[in-house]
Amino acid sequence: MRRIRAERGDDALPLLIRRAARPPEITLLLRAGFVLLLVASVFLIFLLDRDGLRDQIDGHVSVSDIFYFTMVTITTVGYGDIVPVSDQARLIDAFFVTPVRIFVWLTFLGTAYQLIIQRLIEEWRMLRLQRELKDHVILCGYGHSGSIAASELLLRGWEPEQVAVIDPDREEVTRAADRGFIGLHGDASSEEILRVAGVQRANSVIVSVGRDDTTVLIVLTVRALAHGVRIIASVAEPENVKIVRSGGADEIVSPSRVGGYLMADAVGMQGTIDFVSELLSYRGQCQLVEREARPEEVGRLARETEGTVIVEIRRGQRRLGCWTDPTLRIEAGDRVIAIDANDGR
Repeated sequence: MRRIRAERGDDALPLLIRRAARPPEITLLLRAGFVLLLVASVFLIFLLDRDGLRDQIDGHVSVSDIFYFTMVTITTVGYGDIVPVSDQARLIDAFFVTPVRIFVWLTFLGTAYQLIIQRLIEEWRMLRLQRELKDHVILCGYGHSGSIAASELLLRGWEPEQVAVIDPDREEVTRAADRGFIGLHGDASSEEILRVAGVQRANSVIVSVGRDDTTVLIVLTVRALAHGVRIIASVAEPENVKIVRSGGADEIVSPSRVGGYLMADAVGMQGTIDFVSELLSYRGQCQLVEREARPEEVGRLARETEGTVIVEIRRGQRRLGCWTDPTLRIEAGDRVIAIDANDGR
């Protein structure tokens, strides 16, 4: 934690971004306006009750004297040069000015909390994250593709607090935090931030930062810190796929290649894009899933399964295509890739 603070500087924005009702700038402006309103109220009351005040110096209470008396009274300085002398003025000071004084000081203390104490609380929350986060997903990059991936994770049963988002853009992290995700503001290639995100205990890491060179650096850093974590990376240029895979990525998605396939299919077909989109998204009527073979499917021909369409079988390290071998039977321990009806909506 000390290293992160040293690298980011004392005036850096918080690392951990939480869901907030309003931006901190708006909160500070509202508090300043609240204090000014209280000061103006006290000034107006003293102005209307000017006859109840006495100036010990010259005996005359001017408007500037009232403003001065308002400030020294609210701040509890009280030099004694201007004093309330009437019963009404003393009652106003006791039952109106005293509560105002308390509210002003509470506002100042709240602002001090937001600017100073909150930094200490942030460090405590990050330490708690390091202890409690496990079997979660770390999403590096919350741009267009990253936010869609986060939404799909929610549809697939992941809770928002099981997804940690890392992004150098504070606005993107705030947007993720507003949806309930754990937001970390910083560079996803930083070892310290990845440790704060609990990369050693994560289930998977999704890298969707939009730059292949940054993707390579993040993949290498993640793999060096966590040898067993599953890494899914988005790569823009096809020639960089081998580099990212050699860096340690388990799965690579090339949006340009997938988009090219779909656009080419759309030239001669009308329903391909809609069907494939439904298969990949959890919102469709059917979905493409990878799962263990069900007990009732073991021993049956892959083409004979009811209620599902099995398109491929993974047996160990082998890929068995159901279309090329009509006699292919499902065995215990097989993983199947199938098109199932979506009953999770």
